[in-house]
Amino acid sequence: MKNHVRTSVKAVIIQNNQILLQIKRDVLSQYAVLPGGGQHKGETLPEALRRECLEEINTDVEVGDLLFVRDYISDHHEFAEANGHVHELELLFACSLPEGYQPQAGEDPDPGQIGVSWVPLDQLDAVNLYPRVLRHYLLHLEDPQRPIYLGDVN
Repeated sequence: MKNHVRTSVKAVIIQNNQILLQIKRDVLSQYAVLPGGGQHKGETLPEALRRECLEEINTDVEVGDLLFVRDYISDHHEFAEANGHVHELELLFACSLPEGYQPQAGEDPDPGQIGVSWVPLDQLDAVNLYPRVLRHYLLHLEDPQRPIYLGDVN
């Protein structure tokens, strides 16, 4: 296992009961993830998230409240071999978009990124979303009892 933990930030962008997701494809399947990625040395968390959103979904975002924290230790999950023994600490923030934004990939999309799409929250069960545990919590964001720390989940 690598001897460091990578810090990553993700944008939870919900408008009109829809969530904005990156659509990706690898050799196994098509799947969806939240926009975002790794923090660079010298960047604050909001700076990293704004940069990642420009790269991946072609827009600046306003970074709001921290919603969830997740560990991802690949050796504990089904993609251990494919993920190269990583440990990632992921911070998920509520974000908002500029008025009139239309989903599109940015100038430096992730490898395997094939699109950006609005997905109705009531149709999340039909989407191969990672981390999977988010499906439940995205439908219950208003619940004050929701956990902030999701654990080591995929």
